[in-house]
Amino acid sequence: MELLTEHRPVNGPVVYGFLRLAGVAAARQAALGASLTEYCRIHELQLSGVFTDRRATTDPTSTAFAGLLDALALPDVYGVIAPALSHLGPKHLAAERTRRIEATGARLLLARRPRIGPGDVPGQRTAHRRFPAPLLLLSTES
Repeated sequence: MELLTEHRPVNGPVVYGFLRLAGVAAARQAALGASLTEYCRIHELQLSGVFTDRRATTDPTSTAFAGLLDALALPDVYGVIAPALSHLGPKHLAAERTRRIEATGARLLLARRPRIGPGDVPGQRTAHRRFPAPLLLLSTES
């Protein structure tokens, strides 16, 4: 993929990464860090740092998250990048952390979007047939 800035080195919008890595192997941690770096490279964002939460806590104000919120208060910060919403914690914790990130005026960017099932899209219904559609046989007798 080519850069949108005509191959001139420019500073992109500043973002900070957030990883929740409770009991994760070093190889997985390196892969997740590399995925954030690659996402930022492709989208011309400047990854200024990655905050890592190593505890499986239900407290929305862990040390790493508090540090992230402090960094978001700096001038010219565009947002937060995470591999997926699950890196903010379980659903109730992720919702609270998302609210706090958005309250700072920063954007939450996800490298991998949440899966959308048939019941998650308003107005979309899955058609279920009780029996298979009839098979039409055409005869070519002369």
